Amino acid sequence: MPPEKCAFALARYSRSPDSIRQSLDWVRTHDSQKFLESYYFQYGHASIADLGHAVVCFEGLSELAASEAEDEVLWDGQAKSSRYQDFSRSGFITPSELAGADAARYHQAGEKLLAAYKAVNALVVDHLSEKLPRPEEMKPDTYKRNIAARAFDVARYLLFWGVPTNVGQVTSIRTLEKQIKRLRASEYEEVRSLGDEIATACAAEPDCPWDESDREPLAPTLARHAEPDEYLRRSRADLRLWAEQNLPPAAGLQVDCVDLVRPTSVAVDIVATLLYTVTNRPFRELYETVAGWSHARRQEVIGVALQSRGRRDDFLRAFRGSPYAFDFVIDLGAYRDLHRHRRCHQYRQAYDGRLGYDTPEAVAQAGAAEIYDNAMSSAFEDMHALAAPGSHYLLPFGARSRFLFKMDFAEAEYIARVRSSVKGHFSYRNIAWQMKLKLEQLEPELGRLIDATPPWVEDPLVR
Repeated sequence: MPPEKCAFALARYSRSPDSIRQSLDWVRTHDSQKFLESYYFQYGHASIADLGHAVVCFEGLSELAASEAEDEVLWDGQAKSSRYQDFSRSGFITPSELAGADAARYHQAGEKLLAAYKAVNALVVDHLSEKLPRPEEMKPDTYKRNIAARAFDVARYLLFWGVPTNVGQVTSIRTLEKQIKRLRASEYEEVRSLGDEIATACAAEPDCPWDESDREPLAPTLARHAEPDEYLRRSRADLRLWAEQNLPPAAGLQVDCVDLVRPTSVAVDIVATLLYTVTNRPFRELYETVAGWSHARRQEVIGVALQSRGRRDDFLRAFRGSPYAFDFVIDLGAYRDLHRHRRCHQYRQAYDGRLGYDTPEAVAQAGAAEIYDNAMSSAFEDMHALAAPGSHYLLPFGARSRFLFKMDFAEAEYIARVRSSVKGHFSYRNIAWQMKLKLEQLEPELGRLIDATPPWVEDPLVR
C-alpha cells in the first residue's frame, strides 16, 4: 500500500472494532488525503504518520549531501561503501556555490585528490600483498577481495565530500517530512534541492513500481506541507550571533581526541550543546564555562534558541540529552561510519578544516607518504582559498572535524564492542577502544563490562 493509505488504515484500525481486513476494505473507498489533512496536519496527531513507511533512494548525490540526508535519529538505510568500491573513476560533484575561476580551481583540486587516491591505493595493494601472503586455505578470489578492502580503507582518506554516492533509506513518512523540512533549511544548495526533490517525488507516481498497478503517489499530502524548517535556520543564526558577541575568548583548553564528559546539570548541558554547534570549541570547555554562569545568563542563551520557535516546532536537538557526552576530533571517514549509530544524539561543528588531517600508518609503509602529503596539503590550501560553504566539498575524508555524540551506557558499550572488532576500519577501531578506556576511567564498575578488542589485535585478512 502507499504509505499514506497504510497510515490511514492502521490509524482507523486502532480506533474501531473492525478487523484489519475490514479496515483495509474501508480505506479503499475513502480519501486518505482528507483524513491526514484533518488529523495529522490540522489536529496535530503526528504519530499517525509513523504508521506509513516509504523507501526512497538518492542517486549521484555528494557524500556531504548524503551525510546531511542521513542525519535523522529515526533513520534506517545504507550508503555506497568506500571499502568495496573503487571511487577513482567516479568523478565528483561541483557545488553550485562555486562558479567561474573558483569552480575551475575546485575541479583541478578534485582531480588531484582522485589521482592520489588511485596511486596510493595501488601502492598499498602491493604493500599488503607482500606483507600478508595468501594462506593456503584461502581462495585466491577471497584473498584478493580482502586485500582490496584493506587497501581501500587506507586510500579512502583521499576521497572528499564532493565525491558522489548512492543512499537507500526506509523511514516513516513522519520522519520523511522532518527530513524534507530540515534539508530545505540547509546552508548547502545541493541539500536544499534534495529536500525539494524528495517532496516532488512524494507527490508523483513511484519511479520503481513493483507492478503496473502500483502507480499511486507515495505521500501527496505530506508533499504539500513539508515547508523549510525556518525555526532551525533562524535559531542557528541567532545562536551564532550571540556566541560571537557574548562568549569570552577561547580558553584554548586541550582535550583528547576522544573526550568523555558526564554532565551533572541538565540546563548547563543544554546551553553548552547549543553553543557547541555554532562555535569551534571543545564541549568540555563550553560546559565548564557555562557552569560558571548565573542562572539568568544561561536562560538568556535558551531564550535566544527559542525566540523564533513556532507553536508546532519541536525543541532543537540540543535539548535532548544522555548520561555520557563523547566529544570526538576524528576524520570524516570515521564520522561517516559512526554516524550510522542512531541510539544517540549527534551534533557537529562547521567543516572549517582547521584541525588538519590524519595519516594512516600504511601510507608510509607503502612508500606513499609524499604522494599523500602533497595531495592533502594542496587540497587544504585550495579549500581555504575558496568561499564557504562550497569550499567544504573539498575536505578530504582524512580531514579532522569535531563531533559530539551523547548516549547511554548500553549504546556506548555496543559501539565500543562492535566497532573495535578486527573486521572494522582501523580509524574507528581506535576510537571505539578509546571510548572503552574513557568509560573505565570515569565509571570503573561499568567500563569493565565492555568487551572491546584492542587495536593492536589484528587479523587484516578478515573483513
